[in-house]
Amino acid sequence: MDLDDVWRTIDTQRGSLADLLDDLSPAEWETPSLCTAWRVRDVAAHLTQAQMGLRDVIVPALRAGGSFDRMIRDSALRVGPLPDAEYGRRIRAMVGSRRRAPFVSPLEPLTDVLVHGQDIAIPLGRTRAVPPAAAAASATRVWQLSFPFRARRRLAGLELRATDSDLVLGDGAPVEGTSGDLLLLLTGRTAAVGRLSGEGAQRLAAAVGRRDDPMRRTP
Repeated sequence: MDLDDVWRTIDTQRGSLADLLDDLSPAEWETPSLCTAWRVRDVAAHLTQAQMGLRDVIVPALRAGGSFDRMIRDSALRVGPLPDAEYGRRIRAMVGSRRRAPFVSPLEPLTDVLVHGQDIAIPLGRTRAVPPAAAAASATRVWQLSFPFRARRRLAGLELRATDSDLVLGDGAPVEGTSGDLLLLLTGRTAAVGRLSGEGAQRLAAAVGRRDDPMRRTP
């Protein structure tokens, strides 16, 4: 994907996610998301912060003692609670803007909206399509970066191969699935493991639910 394609996809995903949030019932807002200890409302609050400035990042980082996960969680919790309609309004207001948080490439907000969209939709039993090309671009970026997901270390000994794109990552026991499901795997989500196939997928399925499950992580 070229840069314009990345931003067009971000805009489309933000718009459709805002539409989904506008449709949620009071009970759905309080439903646990795929992110440990985060409700759907908390994930939505996090997504409203995709265009934070430098001060918005540094001050919470200092308060969190340098812990990335704690900083992200605390920043999201400080947003709300907001009126239900405000989350979608704030996310929709970012459509058309190329502003992003400090120190990240455009692929980070793409990954955020793709993955967090599933963090919200899957527990609610709602179908939210993930564009294969965008998911493959995000998956490649996550694989390349050692932080925060540490995907290469967690998934060492596995070859991830997409069934709907030319995405191939790693080397070892095969794991096959859609680009979107592989992106969830790379970012530490286990919800799609049952949809993956191959010898490596069997190993992952056996690990899910164990206390030493290497896939567990927060947003």
